[in-house]
Amino acid sequence: MRPGIDGPSVYLCVEQVDFRKSISGLSLIVEQSLELNPFEPVLLVFINRKRDKLKILYWERNGFCLWYKSQQQERFKWPATRAASTVVMSSEELNWLIATMLIFSLVVRQPWGTNASSAMERLLSRYRNTRSIPW
Repeated sequence: MRPGIDGPSVYLCVEQVDFRKSISGLSLIVEQSLELNPFEPVLLVFINRKRDKLKILYWERNGFCLWYKSQQQERFKWPATRAASTVVMSSEELNWLIATMLIFSLVVRQPWGTNASSAMERLLSRYRNTRSIPW
């Protein structure tokens, strides 16, 4: 089962993390570096240096859960390092990320007579109205 099908906010840790860390180490990163509360109902997403492994940490009723995915050939598309230490996204965008869709460098060409933001909104609304990944 994959976390984040219908659910809480998702926080991506932009910086790469040493994947020898497990629940205790990741929850310390959440508290100290990201300045978030790991006990809130959120999904906290971490990536390794090669961007081929992903960990999702979340709190369930009485303990932490750690979800792990490893890509064999592809790499996860990850946002470029920014001034902020986290990126907030929806659970649907997390599903796109897990399915390795390119969501951080999506280029929308401006159609005649409309602005680019409305074209992007139309494109994303197509996928927000469905529960499944579009392929």
